[in-house]
Amino acid sequence: MSDLYVSWSEYHKKIEILATHIYQSGWNFNQIVCIAKGGLRVGDLLSRLYNIPLAIFVASSYGGPDNRERGKIRFSQHITSANNFLGDRVLLVDDLVDSGISLLEGKEWLNNYDQANEIKEMRTAVIWWKAQSMIKPDYYVDYLVDNPWIHQPFEYYEQITPQQLHESYQDDTKK
Repeated sequence: MSDLYVSWSEYHKKIEILATHIYQSGWNFNQIVCIAKGGLRVGDLLSRLYNIPLAIFVASSYGGPDNRERGKIRFSQHITSANNFLGDRVLLVDDLVDSGISLLEGKEWLNNYDQANEIKEMRTAVIWWKAQSMIKPDYYVDYLVDNPWIHQPFEYYEQITPQQLHESYQDDTKK
């Protein structure tokens, strides 16, 4: 397995390209639901670009050293949204589809969610689709045949502590 390193500018450009793929499809959706943590930034930017409400639920399956060990997937009990109901045409968003478990089980979880009984159509969108995945997303930017480990720019914040940040900005905070 190779490694793919992504800068902030590359990351944002890929989200913009994803937005254009969705736009080109002509599909009209009225709700974006992102799977946090990975899909949070993607969902936020798509919500802003399309001016469509954003809802969030959390899935967690990775842990261990450098968050590289996949375990059993766990979902939050609720969706967070400013609206009392979800739209009926939902775009489910994550950053990537690796094994496909998060996206597959996330779709099932969302379809079974109490408020989701009105969903008529759901499509999926990710930046990266890995070949090893058991699901093909409806929208994606890059298809990765060699299934690399993707190093996203926000991982920096998983490696540094508030104390280390404080120490690095000590001269700036004294002003």
